[in-house]
Amino acid sequence: MQQQLSNLLSQARIVPVLVIERLEDAVPLAQALSAGGLELFEITLRTKAALAAVEVIAKQLPHLTVGTGTVLNAADMQRSAEAGAQFAVSPGATDLLLEAAESSPIPLLPGASGPSEVMRLWERGYSCQKFFPAEAAGGTTMLKSIAGPLAQITFCPTGGIGLKNAASYLALPNVACIGGSWIASQALLAEKNWLEITRRAQQAVAMAALAVR
Repeated sequence: MQQQLSNLLSQARIVPVLVIERLEDAVPLAQALSAGGLELFEITLRTKAALAAVEVIAKQLPHLTVGTGTVLNAADMQRSAEAGAQFAVSPGATDLLLEAAESSPIPLLPGASGPSEVMRLWERGYSCQKFFPAEAAGGTTMLKSIAGPLAQITFCPTGGIGLKNAASYLALPNVACIGGSWIASQALLAEKNWLEITRRAQQAVAMAALAVR
């Protein structure tokens, strides 16, 4: 499952990180992202509507790949799978969470922010990891440093990434994709500005296509 997730992320290159407060926004938001060329995204479990949003998107738009974020424990893993999520993302990794992931029907993208954490996850079979919080943990400089001794690991950096610095991350050979919330910001969601979200998605796709590794 981990290799399958790694392949999906490498193909996607851009993973919108979504905070959905209103269930009614879920399908229009997913459609707006899809219209802009982004068909894989993460819905964070920070709101009461999150799991219901995953479920409605999975049922009504089955051609899209939807995962959950801010997954912190075994219960989050179970609820994500039951809602129809196809992957889960955590900001870090605990033994209990990793044990739950081993028996889950969906793969986990666990978070790490330094070499020791990266190595511990690699020992558990995770060759693709979330690098979080990316900018605060050293950004592209840290990832370049890690690439030498830990070249077998690829990352999805998330945290502090926007259009201005996204290309610098995507140009790194050990970066499979990036995660970011700028494409569907809270302000745009509050306005239900689906056209602007589609425009930003198109802009992100075009940027990713030009990012040279």
